[in-house]
Amino acid sequence: MRDAFTRVLMREAAENPRLTLITGDLGFGVLRPFWETYPEQFINAGIAEQAMTGLAAGLAQTNRTVLTYSIGNFPTLRCLEQIRNDCAYHDANVKVVCVGGGFVYGSLGMSHHATEDISVLRALPGVTVFTPGDPAEVEAVVPVMLRTPGTCYLRLGRGGEPTLHTAPIEGWKLGQALTLSEGRDVALLSAGGILTQTVRAARLLAEKGVSAEVVSFPTIKPIDREKIVELTQRFRHIVTVEEHSIVGGFGSAVSEVTAELGTSCRIHRIGMEDEYSCIVGTQQYLREEYRMDDQAICERTLAWLKG
Repeated sequence: MRDAFTRVLMREAAENPRLTLITGDLGFGVLRPFWETYPEQFINAGIAEQAMTGLAAGLAQTNRTVLTYSIGNFPTLRCLEQIRNDCAYHDANVKVVCVGGGFVYGSLGMSHHATEDISVLRALPGVTVFTPGDPAEVEAVVPVMLRTPGTCYLRLGRGGEPTLHTAPIEGWKLGQALTLSEGRDVALLSAGGILTQTVRAARLLAEKGVSAEVVSFPTIKPIDREKIVELTQRFRHIVTVEEHSIVGGFGSAVSEVTAELGTSCRIHRIGMEDEYSCIVGTQQYLREEYRMDDQAICERTLAWLKG
């Protein structure tokens, strides 16, 4: 996902000389092609995320599209006040990019586990929240994000994720959910890089005779309300999957829509419970420990269907 982001950004920078990328002293391996090609459109603000965000807000006032880039919680929670007061409040054209959403940096401990960022950023008025699930979605989302007025948040995974879509995504529009496979028995809704686990869980369910529809949500704010309404009309059970807290996150966003429908469809949320991730390990290990890997999604879905 990081590589796809850089590829798209370089294409966009060639067309827009006022596009500026600011890094918080991170990402040099993946960003090197960008700064070597467009040195006048690149700034290293150092390990000073609050200053980086304030700088971005100021540059945005000079008719620039500005991106801030760092890992995990660094470009979000560490400088939340600057995002709120300097960027979002003034509708500044700043795009906050987090690489390493969820447990990507699992071995570095709780400070690097980004599990509250979606709920915090989507609570800020005027902030658009993007959560692409694979490199194909990144390719589709980034150009739209760069043309979306105001402050945006882009939550990426890491490098090396598989492309799950069988064809390039053409004509994607802001707020549009994407169906990867159709099903009859249950709908699995996914946001972000955990889409890999959701797709695998659907295959495990198929082996047990359960037909699961898989839908990815590349944006959580705005969310595809029409798709959610349509799914509640076809399914008795919807399962949301996120590598994030279930408090205020993707599952909450879906539940907010369905709560106003008066539907009999049941919403089941998979993600972090209301706790801190105090375990250290690889991303996949933490997914297993916190019951959001493909096997856990399958087992929990089967239990809900039987309940």
